[in-house]
Amino acid sequence: MEEKMKNRFWQVLAILMVAALVLAACAQPTAAPTQPPAASGGSYLDRAFAGEFKGTVVTMAGPFTDNDAVKFEQSIKNFEDQTGIDIQYEGSKEFEASISIRIDGGNPPDIVDFPQPGLLATFAAKGKAIDVSTFLDMEKLKKNYNQSWLDMAMMDSPNGKIMAGVWGRVNGKSLVWYPKKAFDEAGYKIPTTWDELLALSEEIKNDGDAPWCVGIESGAATGWPMTDWIEETMLRTTSLENYDKWVKGELKFDSPEVRRAIEKVTEIWFTDGYVYGGRQAIATTFFGDAPKPMFDNPPKCWLHKQGNFITTFFPEGLTAGVDYDFFYFPPIDPAYGKPVLVAGDIYAMFNDRPEVRAVMEYFTTGASVEGWVRAGGAISPHLDSSLDWYSNEVDRGVAEIILNATSVRFDGSDLMPGAVGAGSFWKSMTSYVSGAIDLDTALRDIDASWPK
Repeated sequence: MEEKMKNRFWQVLAILMVAALVLAACAQPTAAPTQPPAASGGSYLDRAFAGEFKGTVVTMAGPFTDNDAVKFEQSIKNFEDQTGIDIQYEGSKEFEASISIRIDGGNPPDIVDFPQPGLLATFAAKGKAIDVSTFLDMEKLKKNYNQSWLDMAMMDSPNGKIMAGVWGRVNGKSLVWYPKKAFDEAGYKIPTTWDELLALSEEIKNDGDAPWCVGIESGAATGWPMTDWIEETMLRTTSLENYDKWVKGELKFDSPEVRRAIEKVTEIWFTDGYVYGGRQAIATTFFGDAPKPMFDNPPKCWLHKQGNFITTFFPEGLTAGVDYDFFYFPPIDPAYGKPVLVAGDIYAMFNDRPEVRAVMEYFTTGASVEGWVRAGGAISPHLDSSLDWYSNEVDRGVAEIILNATSVRFDGSDLMPGAVGAGSFWKSMTSYVSGAIDLDTALRDIDASWPK
């Protein structure tokens, strides 16, 4: 009996010890299964590089097709290889129509690349776009973007202002091109102020040539080059707040601010002898042909303001930095610094998953466009990008101007409602330049066309 009691004692004790061990184990805190290593800092991008999202798919749609699509795919390949995330990009030449159907139909891609932020703004207003500021480190963003890029990403939503996206590839418009070899031989100097620009124009005129090459004919889009000029002078003669109000229709075209900007344009365009062919030739000269007389021997005109794409219209066989070059379109009022008119792509998020957040965070870094920059055809707005990445003088020079800008703003006409920005603004300015209507009538007509 005594032996049985001892055995029973040890059995009970063993049971109690096992139970204690089980309870102790249950009392230990459970590790979160998806937390990144402590050294990663916990961002979604760090977690992606740690392999947490390997095997996931992120869908993306945008306007990149043909060669641009290839360059984009190549630029994200390293990220895909390092993280195991498959970014499946689908480009379309009918992007605006197709993306509207998908988003409004409730079947959006995870990420959409918008070449015009105005279209994104319509979806943000409907509550479709996700506020990326809810998961991105805003301090990091402020260190890696000129504040203007962040400001331009803020859009109205049903719940107030949101950061509707982040900026990827961009390009600059605030450029004045000139025939470098002939320019240097003539002893002309690069102007850095508006007064110096006018003085150079007068010097070239006195030498017997037209200083400016200007043309705004573009088929159904005739007039758009003048809208760029007005946007440039708006940025140089009034505040960013007024520019933003103007784009939204809150500051009328028939206002002192807009009138002053237009007068600065016509200070060049309408001065006798300043434009090749005279004022009457501006509206009938194809914009792509306008700069070509710069390369006659001797040049028939010497200065042409246009975005970096214009080199595709230059005669063949010319070398950048030798036969042609460019300089920054000078400031007018020092109070407004050195603004740059830009265009570019803003990436917005429509489905919220960890791997999608990681890709969006990746797009806030220069590394996301480095491959494209090196291949040519892309400018990075990221401050952590390097000028050494650029493979040609034009891209590098444009990038430097954008990175050194005190502020940037998107092409205003692209942000306005289509009836204005791609309609009455083009048409009325063309009629004004050709002399068919006066400025008062042109401005009233544009204001009247604004959607009610």
